[in-house]
Amino acid sequence: MPDPSLLDLYDVLMFDLDGTLMHGAKQIPHAAAAVERAREGGRTLVFATNNASRTPQQAAEHLAEVGIPARPEEFVTSPQVASRLLADRLDPGAKVLVVGGASLAEQIREVGLDPVEKDTDDVAAVVQGWSPDLSWPLLAEGAYAIRRGASWMATNVDATLPTERGLAPGNGAMVAALRHATGADPDVAGKPEPGMFTVAAQDHEARRPLIVGDRLDTDIEGAVRAGMDSLLVLTGVDGIESALRADPVRRPTFILPDLSELHAPFPLPVVDGDRARCGAVSAAWGEDGDIILRGDSEDPRVLRAVLALLGAHRADAAWTGRLLDRHGIEQRPGDR
Repeated sequence: MPDPSLLDLYDVLMFDLDGTLMHGAKQIPHAAAAVERAREGGRTLVFATNNASRTPQQAAEHLAEVGIPARPEEFVTSPQVASRLLADRLDPGAKVLVVGGASLAEQIREVGLDPVEKDTDDVAAVVQGWSPDLSWPLLAEGAYAIRRGASWMATNVDATLPTERGLAPGNGAMVAALRHATGADPDVAGKPEPGMFTVAAQDHEARRPLIVGDRLDTDIEGAVRAGMDSLLVLTGVDGIESALRADPVRRPTFILPDLSELHAPFPLPVVDGDRARCGAVSAAWGEDGDIILRGDSEDPRVLRAVLALLGAHRADAAWTGRLLDRHGIEQRPGDR
């Protein structure tokens, strides 16, 4: 009997966008085909993004432009989560200073709050999200309000944003400017906070969700904190070496080069003491925490075995050992 695929193992797939499905306005290879196969297989899809520059409607339109059809109701965004959190805390109609773009202001308005661009004595909160047009005057207004005592909510704290030209400054870089200027720390709505995933799982009655993303510090940490399995794809920010050596809260369940094999047979690792087998390859826990491989260090099956061993032997700490082949030669899988 053939091994099940990831589409057989999980009923809801939650995809990150930037670095996972697209780079700016450019589709990542295999992304569209993977999404289409998941739809054909009857899986529920959720597009979970920290990007605060688009509403769900705009995000769906942009995804369609890069060749991946999607519906607005399939999206959960950090501005949506931030707006809902603020609406729960503030009186209806309260003024919220928006340090971000028009789409973030629209989300604030939709939950019954009043988005503004200038600080006044009756501004109750500041919400900050990424925008390509974010200016110093708007950052200054945010600083005035935060120093005056307004609460501060960041849609996300991603340090970088993958684009077709490389990694650009993300919302976290701009949040750092206000943190440095005010000495305050914001509440955070998006990944790695688990709320985005837990809300989506509840809304879609997920029994077995899988989080798919390219970043350890947002997608994978958010999944771990939500108690959900995760798949790291190597098409964006993080790579193999950093994933294997990450703190447990940022350790993925699986690693794949891209989304091309989402529908393919996917043998799962089996741990037996100090050895983990995955299909025809294996990994063994050696002296001093080294891991001895039988198979190529970049083979996704080998990586599954290694991650399973780390879960068994380093569940509460980062791994500091070496990857060795069966001849004792150290292996260094590609990283970025």
